[in-house]
Amino acid sequence: MIGNSDATKDSIHIIDFGLSRCYRNQENFHIPYAEGKTLTGTSRYASLNAQLGVDQSRRDDLEAIGNMLVYFAKGTLPWANLFGKTKAEQ
Repeated sequence: MIGNSDATKDSIHIIDFGLSRCYRNQENFHIPYAEGKTLTGTSRYASLNAQLGVDQSRRDDLEAIGNMLVYFAKGTLPWANLFGKTKAEQ
């Protein structure tokens, strides 16, 4: 998104609420660590923990942003052309 007022017209805002969720539970505690989850999103930009089945949280957002910045700077990701014989290798 690009700002729409004089104060924000030169600002770019990156948003995507399609896969968002609360990271705090009803008691206002951080959601518990969990494994065995399926990957949600694009694996090429997903964090390593997300690809390994760890429940995603704010740390994964930071890693995904880093992956996007690498893509923006280089035009490709270093692992973009790596292929595996099985789904697990991929």
